[in-house]
Amino acid sequence: MAVDDPRLLPDHAGGPGRKEQLLEVCVFLFLVVPSMALSFFAVKQGSLGFVLVAVATILRDLSLVALILFFAWRNGEAMAALGWSVRQGWSDIGLGAVLFVPMTFGAAWLESVLRAAGFSVPATPLPALTPAQDLGQLLLATVLVIIVAVAEETIFRGYLMLRLIAVTESPTAAVALSAVLFSLGHGYEGSAGVITVGAMGAVFAVVYLWRGSLVAPMTMHFLQDFIGIVVAPLVAGH
Repeated sequence: MAVDDPRLLPDHAGGPGRKEQLLEVCVFLFLVVPSMALSFFAVKQGSLGFVLVAVATILRDLSLVALILFFAWRNGEAMAALGWSVRQGWSDIGLGAVLFVPMTFGAAWLESVLRAAGFSVPATPLPALTPAQDLGQLLLATVLVIIVAVAEETIFRGYLMLRLIAVTESPTAAVALSAVLFSLGHGYEGSAGVITVGAMGAVFAVVYLWRGSLVAPMTMHFLQDFIGIVVAPLVAGH
């Protein structure tokens, strides 16, 4: 997506002004950030089951997307402004699958460097994010990673990138801020995991700006979560 795309510039015709967007995004972050910050206190908990966490996450993400859609409807903004464009759908899915491979190796390398430097990582996966080896929970896990990929890319890349570029007038600043906000919800992965997730969020944002669509970032995000939450437990269980 070109930096001078009119959908990404402040005060574009038919949309809210810069001050309105700043107020709107502040209200949105006030609702989102506190709950995300709780992830830093989730490392030691083990009492919550996978089903409860999965259902709560699905409902939370769908609620936030519904709020974003309300904002877009109220402001008269097209869905394409949020990155919901499939004009190059299949090619973007393929691109996302291809880019997922170097991103995964890069993320693993970064996390290993951070671990060697003394940054923390959890000794074991968070129990509440590991489904049991039964069909019902595996199906729920699959639904979870699909919804999370679509919803979180809509939230952190589509909506927040749109607003942050308008407010800061800098795509670079918007990429950095959206990556930081994205990483806040992953405190349970330790400091090394938080930094790594932030770097991945920056990659998702750059791909989104390049393609002008969330399809490729959604594909990358889905594959990352699907392998970590669905495939890895299956492999470990055999």
